[in-house]
Amino acid sequence: MSANKKPIGSDLKKVDSHKIAPHEYDDAPEIDSTWFDEADAYEGPILKRRGRPKSERPKELTTLRLSPDVLDHFRAEGAGWQTRINAALEEWIKRKA
Repeated sequence: MSANKKPIGSDLKKVDSHKIAPHEYDDAPEIDSTWFDEADAYEGPILKRRGRPKSERPKELTTLRLSPDVLDHFRAEGAGWQTRINAALEEWIKRKA
């Protein structure tokens, strides 16, 4: 051992000779159909994405200044307030067309 290296403090021969007992497998996850359902799927070298397909016209991120009264009104209804503002604007567009 070189002068700069310290012993690791472990008996590697003892570790290498250890045989894993059945009760030690309890920490290993069960590989069942759920595990395979959640696994990544490849078609050749290409990863096939799961979930919602990409939209042809995805929403765009923008900055918009709104009055506190407008924000308070939509936020008071709870989660999804941005989606409700978008729906209100789309409805306004339809009425104007």
